[in-house]
Formats: sequence, C-alpha cells, structure tokens
Amino acid sequence: MAAGEATECLSVNAAVMRAQALSRKPGHAGAVAFSRTGDPSSGDFSDATLLRKFGDVPDDLTAP
Repeated sequence: MAAGEATECLSVNAAVMRAQALSRKPGHAGAVAFSRTGDPSSGDFSDATLLRKFGDVPDDLTAP
C-alpha cells in the first residue's frame, strides 16, 4: 500500500468529503483528511492533524 498525492481543500468539510469520496474509488484502500499550517514558499509546515480517516488506513500513519 502506498500513499497517494495530497489534495488541497478550502475547508475542513471539503477535506472530509473529498477523503470519503476517494476512499470509495476503485483501487483505493482508504483515505485520510488532515489539516496543517505552514508557508508553501519556504516549505515549512506544522505537523498534520488528522480530521477523519476512511477505509483501510493504518492506525499509525507515521509508519512507512
């Protein structure tokens, strides 16, 4: 299992709805919605905060 590309959403609700929809697509085992803050120009971001997870997603998201 490998993580897919992150998608930016405009709100918490939009992120949760997008993750739920992605988790139902063929070929996807699951999906997570998370939030983080940072500066895209410098690449400096805070740790992610898990909002919701759907489907077959490991409990430890830091595991490789």
